[in-house]
Amino acid sequence: MNLLQRIRKFLHWEATPKPHVKLLPEVYPHLKAFRLPLIFTVMTMMIGTMGYVVIDDFKLMDAIYQTGITFTTVGFGEIAPVSNAGRIFTITLIIAGFAVFSSAIGILVAELNRGNIVAILKERRMLYKIARLKKHFVVCYHNDYTLEVTKELRKNHIPFVVVDPREEIHQWAIEHNYPTYLKAEPHAEMTMLKAHLASAKGLITLSDSMADNIALIASVRLFEKEHHLPRPYYIISSAELISDVEKLKKLGADTVVSPTRLTAQRVSAMAARPDMENLLEEYLYKSDNPIDMQEIEVPKYSWAVLKKLKETHLRQITNTSVVGITKKDGKFISVPKGDVLITSECKLLVIGTQSDIATTKSLLRRKNKPKELRIV
Repeated sequence: MNLLQRIRKFLHWEATPKPHVKLLPEVYPHLKAFRLPLIFTVMTMMIGTMGYVVIDDFKLMDAIYQTGITFTTVGFGEIAPVSNAGRIFTITLIIAGFAVFSSAIGILVAELNRGNIVAILKERRMLYKIARLKKHFVVCYHNDYTLEVTKELRKNHIPFVVVDPREEIHQWAIEHNYPTYLKAEPHAEMTMLKAHLASAKGLITLSDSMADNIALIASVRLFEKEHHLPRPYYIISSAELISDVEKLKKLGADTVVSPTRLTAQRVSAMAARPDMENLLEEYLYKSDNPIDMQEIEVPKYSWAVLKKLKETHLRQITNTSVVGITKKDGKFISVPKGDVLITSECKLLVIGTQSDIATTKSLLRRKNKPKELRIV
């Protein structure tokens, strides 16, 4: 990094991310109506300038100035004596200027009433905001589920973009405080590009329609292949019927939430263990609670591969506990003993504080044996 780059970084002068030019909606087609008044304005100025030069021998700059104040009817008066022919020419110029300005104002009011130009400018500003997002979630279709999901994402400081094809999305965005949103069909490729899906962490589709969820999942997986993305997106979907859960998973969804199943599980848990009713809300769902639970994948190159769980000393080093291990073949071991072998690409279910879990994740991603083991 050279000196100029360091200065730019220190002063925060780096170029901010911008959406691709092809993604920005065109304003110019909606400005075609202004071409004729603009042409008339230029022609009137040219004719007026030439008229004052020819009729009353004005200098070029004086002629331009006199034409300007006459054409705009500001009422500054004459900057030099004008002949009778010049006065008749001035009256004609005032009438022409009034006609041109009246038509231009009429066209401007008509275009503003249509709302096309204002809508395009708002969309362009929104696309610039979305282009700055990284590791965000694209949340498709506005409904009651979307409201709750976006509230939790906002509490956990996870960026998101809400996409919905209905015109009411503008009102909903203001009402429910959506910082970034798009009015578009979620499954369209142009929408995925505008939502900056290439830099997103994943996509959440919560439509009440099964067909919408299927179309969106298929479109996203096709988008991955066509754009040769390094890793697949994490897709979360919903299904009203329990029978549809497996269908969506086979189509490419990573996680499918069934409100029916969740309600049944919650009610049965409350019936069997009333004292555990608020356990998840108290310790896992609250964003300000220090206790967290995450699944950490052990990479192939990790130093912990082919070591026994007790040999890693994760609890002593990071103050976290491994409460489950998911093997590469999908087999889950709950509350594993210390003699359980850690294999490559297995997933450790770890519980602890958010900072301790982050330390555990960093520790397992090292290639060489950590120095912390020497003092354990």
